[in-house]
Amino acid sequence: MEQFTSVTGIVAPLMRPDIDTDIIIPSREITSPSRDGYGEKAFAPWRYQPSAVGAPRVEIDTFVLNRVPYREASVLITGANFGSGSSREMAVWAIRQFGFRVIIAPSFGTIFRNNCYRNGVLPVVLPEADVATLAARAEHEVLRLCVDLQSCTVCDEAGASWGFTVPTSEREMMLSGLDAIGQTLTRCTEIEAFEAKDRVARPWVWLEMRSENTRSP
Repeated sequence: MEQFTSVTGIVAPLMRPDIDTDIIIPSREITSPSRDGYGEKAFAPWRYQPSAVGAPRVEIDTFVLNRVPYREASVLITGANFGSGSSREMAVWAIRQFGFRVIIAPSFGTIFRNNCYRNGVLPVVLPEADVATLAARAEHEVLRLCVDLQSCTVCDEAGASWGFTVPTSEREMMLSGLDAIGQTLTRCTEIEAFEAKDRVARPWVWLEMRSENTRSP
């Protein structure tokens, strides 16, 4: 998985509540099992004018992510309950491939939030009033924020800062760039030492396991 320590970038405001995964990546846009090619499909119902299947896409000029400087944003700030709805992981792939590394919102859909952690996108929960203030600034100026996972802070260029929390296991996972399997493999020496000790303490367990593994299906 992709490592995350800190990101400094332009903020794009998309202040709508309850943006669900079918808006982030509609089911009709999921045409391949591959992870690639989802960035151009992110928020397709809002980014593009309606068109026939296979026809060239025409952008809607007024949509925030189609405008400069937000096209280059790496921080998305949005309304409550972002990423609700279905559990499709492609929604996070689309967000990441568009260029976002951080999403700031008052709350998130639970499955979407967990998928973010495992795909190198940091979901940051801030109080609704702070989110509204930052979004208003981003709408009227080029707002750049630094989001640091080491210190769990969001800072602007003037030095103002906001703290946030991340579950310990997810924080360690993102800082190391290792998923649950990768983290387990870093402890192979400890696992092997435990197994060697347990073989002596409970030899019958290992005999039963060997018997099960050699039994014909």
